[in-house]
Amino acid sequence: MNQDLKILLVDDEPNVLAAFQRNLRGRFAIDTATSGAEALAKIERNGPYAVVVADMQMPEMTGLDLLVQVEARNPDTVRIMLTGNAQQKTAVDAVNRGHVFRFLNKPCPAELLAQTLQAAIHHYQLVTAERELLERTLNGTIRLLTEILSSLYPKAFRISQQLRQAVREYAAFFHLKQSWDLEAAALLFPLGYTTLPASVLDKLSREEPLEPREQELVERAPEMGANLLGHIPRLESVASILRYQNKHYDGSGHPPERIAGEDIPMPARVFQVLRDMVERELETGNRAQALALLQERAGWYDPQVLQSAAACFDVYLQKAAAVETPIRSRTLDELTVGQILASDVETEDGILVLKSGTELTPVVLQRLRNFAAINPIKQPIYVRG
Repeated sequence: MNQDLKILLVDDEPNVLAAFQRNLRGRFAIDTATSGAEALAKIERNGPYAVVVADMQMPEMTGLDLLVQVEARNPDTVRIMLTGNAQQKTAVDAVNRGHVFRFLNKPCPAELLAQTLQAAIHHYQLVTAERELLERTLNGTIRLLTEILSSLYPKAFRISQQLRQAVREYAAFFHLKQSWDLEAAALLFPLGYTTLPASVLDKLSREEPLEPREQELVERAPEMGANLLGHIPRLESVASILRYQNKHYDGSGHPPERIAGEDIPMPARVFQVLRDMVERELETGNRAQALALLQERAGWYDPQVLQSAAACFDVYLQKAAAVETPIRSRTLDELTVGQILASDVETEDGILVLKSGTELTPVVLQRLRNFAAINPIKQPIYVRG
């Protein structure tokens, strides 16, 4: 019996549901509902369900309308339609709108329903296992690339850590269900810098002026990063954000293709505002001032996105003041992964090793300890977390 994978049967006839429960008892974990509204309430309370079976003809909410909502809430849930009216249009609508897995006629033999439910559960297991594998693989790949970037260009790595947090705050404020691609872009936005010559990276790190040719390479770096990701399955949306992260709302900026306004992908418009806000905040030390500087750049940003960021982070800043993590002093041996540096880390000779605001990842922490083995580090070190 598949006890861990629940099935929801929805029919406005209690007798039909009772018959299904009798015939399927001991083989599946069954829950029932007599209306679309009750089904949605149970999904909200007890879900997600592996499979939802809905009768087409129900008052107030049809089975098709219910399955459309089920897909919107839990895309992985396998959807099955039952109907006593086997019209071609009903079947077509069920497939096209509800994306149903199977279409069964009533009355449905108990054994056929059981076989269909078993196939639906198997499909659910395949889909969820594939998604979990992909997510673990992608997240692992992104972590690896992020660690490499932290070594090649520490300044951009510091920005990416704070940018990811800004993305999370923005997504939570506006209840965005799909923010993974923005978070991934936050971590990977410096990826194109891996294509730059070491001499250019050194100048960027030292904030030295660039030659015209070097500046051109830096401006093309986001496009190069997008090209590196473009052929990796499931990272196409992240590549699009990287490609257009410097494309201004009025059509200026990079890449130099004819695209502007609403034609620029919305995630890229959001990302550009958040990234520039974080960069200016690191320079000024004040988020409100950073947003004010962005507002002075006529034509650069989607006005609605800029306004939404201002609304979001005004609220966030008020909350942050009350829950700010205290600063603690630690020796080098006491540092742990996940802490944030609250001060610069320098050698006893005054050589800068890590900037304040850097998150201590396993690679960063190991690099710091390796550095300290050769050049003694000033202690204590001040951290948050």
